[in-house]
Amino acid sequence: MKDFIIINIKDEEELKRQAALWFHEKWGIPKEAYEQSMNESLKNKKAVPQWYVVKEGDRIVGGVGVIENDFHERKDLTPNICALYVEEDCRCLGLAGKMLKYVCDDMLKRGIKTLYLITDHTSFYERYGFEFLCMVKCDGEEMMRMYAHYTKTK
Repeated sequence: MKDFIIINIKDEEELKRQAALWFHEKWGIPKEAYEQSMNESLKNKKAVPQWYVVKEGDRIVGGVGVIENDFHERKDLTPNICALYVEEDCRCLGLAGKMLKYVCDDMLKRGIKTLYLITDHTSFYERYGFEFLCMVKCDGEEMMRMYAHYTKTK
């Protein structure tokens, strides 16, 4: 089994540039937008935004973020998990589920009990405790599925 470690960028600031470039390469959003959001997470004590990467050695093999709104019209459904991605050669190893659990646990520690996300997947997130909530209009005018995760306190 490979050795993977989940890291919050807030805890290892030197990863910021590498992580911003990695997210840019996966999603096509300018790396400067990721750097700006990561800088915001480093400067403030707020729960949102947060950015996480999964590393195997020096290589980023996965990542996910938590932002206020993931480009949809429902500004009341916040914060949003975004940009979840696992490199193809590391898929089917449970990394997405581990990242989602890590993020949900971290957000609960920060006082956030409900997280939302938009996706075009129809059953993937249900495996990890997310519930379909509604369809939402995104900035590109397409409709996407909105899911919610309600964290249960222990």
